[in-house]
Amino acid sequence: MNTASASSASVATAVTWSEGQPVADYMNAVGQAARVAATAMAAASTAARNNALLALAHQIRTHAGELKARNASDVANAEKNGLAAPMVDRLRLTDKVIETMAESCEQVAALPDPVGEITHMRRRPTGISVGQMRVPIGVFGMIYESRPNVTIEAASLAIKSGNACVLRGGSEAIHSNLALWKLVQAALADAGLPHDAVQLVQTTDRAAVGQLIAMPQHVDVIIPRGGKGLIERISAEARVPVIKHLDGNCHTYVDEQVDLALAVKVTDNAKTQKYSPCNATESLLVHVAQAAAFLPLIGKVFADKGVEMRCDARAKALLAEVPGARVVDATEQDWYEEYLAPVIAVKVVDSLDEAIAHINKHGSHHTDAILTTNHPNGMRFIREVDSASVMINASTRFADGFEYGLGAEIGISTDKFHARGPVGLEGLTSLKFVVLGQGEVRN
Repeated sequence: MNTASASSASVATAVTWSEGQPVADYMNAVGQAARVAATAMAAASTAARNNALLALAHQIRTHAGELKARNASDVANAEKNGLAAPMVDRLRLTDKVIETMAESCEQVAALPDPVGEITHMRRRPTGISVGQMRVPIGVFGMIYESRPNVTIEAASLAIKSGNACVLRGGSEAIHSNLALWKLVQAALADAGLPHDAVQLVQTTDRAAVGQLIAMPQHVDVIIPRGGKGLIERISAEARVPVIKHLDGNCHTYVDEQVDLALAVKVTDNAKTQKYSPCNATESLLVHVAQAAAFLPLIGKVFADKGVEMRCDARAKALLAEVPGARVVDATEQDWYEEYLAPVIAVKVVDSLDEAIAHINKHGSHHTDAILTTNHPNGMRFIREVDSASVMINASTRFADGFEYGLGAEIGISTDKFHARGPVGLEGLTSLKFVVLGQGEVRN
């Protein structure tokens, strides 16, 4: 592996955007190149794909200074254009973020390779053996905003899973993404893999998104990561299957039988450990039998941390007595809301049945947790709540590919086909049937 000799400027792409070029022509060329590259990636050895990831980690560390310089120009433009402070913060490539990107490539390289795995092999009475083999999806398109580190996350998972991908980052991160993508190309070339296996859309023209999501002949699945507006648009207009989640209205339910200290600790973490992720708890349901004991305890925690509580009448009556508590009446919309902020909806329920029904009606099918010492109630909850992740006595903040042992994730899906929950390497593959015979024929 000759990582030292690969330069971010030394690898030219076969598909290059030029000003004035029709976007449709450019995107069609990108799609064609991705389809060709996908065939080569599916046939590539595990060693070659791992070598590309290790080369990419080396490239990222070697060119950290260049990455920060290119990123500085994006940050300056973002601040000049009035981009919201949280978005600017996500845009920054700090030393820590750069090292984390490099480490993530090494971690993905160390993961077991799912491609080619054969499972469920069984002998049939006819003499044939039937099983299923895990194979790459082919080409996925990724549309994302702000965070340039997603470029590396998506590229590394595509490489490891034997896929090709077409990446379309936000215009606010164009210089950062281009710099990172050049390093990916160098790493692919260093490992003897096609550089078109990872392509970045080089134009910020929004028409490119419309083209990317309408090329089923070139793209097998689209994965959007961003705000609800972006994902709704992609879902409505795409002619390609979409792996998505629109909202993260996650619930924590405190059951009739519960360890109060555990319930306070877990609920606090689920809401306040970080407000902005999609797996933060947005709605708190409390069984009426525990409301008088639990709500003043968690209310004090939320009051101290400045969390506004939007409550039904019974919850409000108990929480209004907490010194410093910010308590307001909940509206019907609050039960559906993803706040991504220090705000939580709070409701007292009369039964486990009511809690499950409330979650299935108002939730976003992302992540929901029950806090209970009643094992049958916990098992009912995880069977009957219709969400991608369901938990017993744990914080909803654990709904994450890294925390689930997937190594990394490309996103979280609340769909039921083809992937659900955090989408890691296996989520970027599909299964085909394989049949092994010795000359058997069907009667």
